[in-house]
Amino acid sequence: MEMNIQDVKNYLPHRYPFLLIDRVLELEIGKSIVALKNVTFNEPQFTGHFPGQPIMPGVMIIEALAQATGILAFKSEVGKPINGQIYMLVGVDKVRFKRIVEPGDQLRLEVEVITVKRGIWKFKCKATVDNQIVTCAELMCTQKAAD
Repeated sequence: MEMNIQDVKNYLPHRYPFLLIDRVLELEIGKSIVALKNVTFNEPQFTGHFPGQPIMPGVMIIEALAQATGILAFKSEVGKPINGQIYMLVGVDKVRFKRIVEPGDQLRLEVEVITVKRGIWKFKCKATVDNQIVTCAELMCTQKAAD
């Protein structure tokens, strides 16, 4: 199942400059998602990280992976957000950064469900550029009802 940016915006509350998923290439309900983030020079973090050699901050790569987990959890559990429901990142484990991400790169975000217990989802995540691993991690998220 593919999703364009308009579809993605139906599942994530994030907006510019913090919406970090541009497209979903594959989604298998309850199992996995593959999404893309096109890294461009005009993103605000690159003015200060670092001016002479812009590098995407590692925490933003983790956030992009977390946004992918949110889409997968919504599609798998409730179908679509209702009344302001969101998935919150609640855990980050086994993080490794293998190489830098620069403007012009296309970040491929691959997420697989490990477990779902008592409403807490655990995922195996990997970000790649040109088939080279950039970041790998295990992330956890859970649904938060609207206030």
